[in-house]
Amino acid sequence: MTDRRGVVAKRAEDLVPGVPYVRGWNRARRGAGTLADQLVLLGLDSDFPGLVADVNVVGDGVVHLGTVRPEAAELLARLITAGLRAELQDTKAGSAATTRRAASAT
Repeated sequence: MTDRRGVVAKRAEDLVPGVPYVRGWNRARRGAGTLADQLVLLGLDSDFPGLVADVNVVGDGVVHLGTVRPEAAELLARLITAGLRAELQDTKAGSAATTRRAASAT
């Protein structure tokens, strides 16, 4: 089973020449490392013990969260939503400041 990006493709067990597995795995490793660092800062690292980088058959890096408790998944979803909301508010605040400066310049 594969989604439109190929992320759900099965993991690479038999390597095929010409597929950039190392590049994909390295990107996944960086992403997993960044997420792991944030989880440590939030004290949630023990809730995601199966966090690991991997690569699929087409060379795309993937990050597996592993088996997690429903509460941990809900908390992660809430944290992501809160972060996106904060980014949106910062973007709106930046747009308002730009609009005020442009209006005062005219």
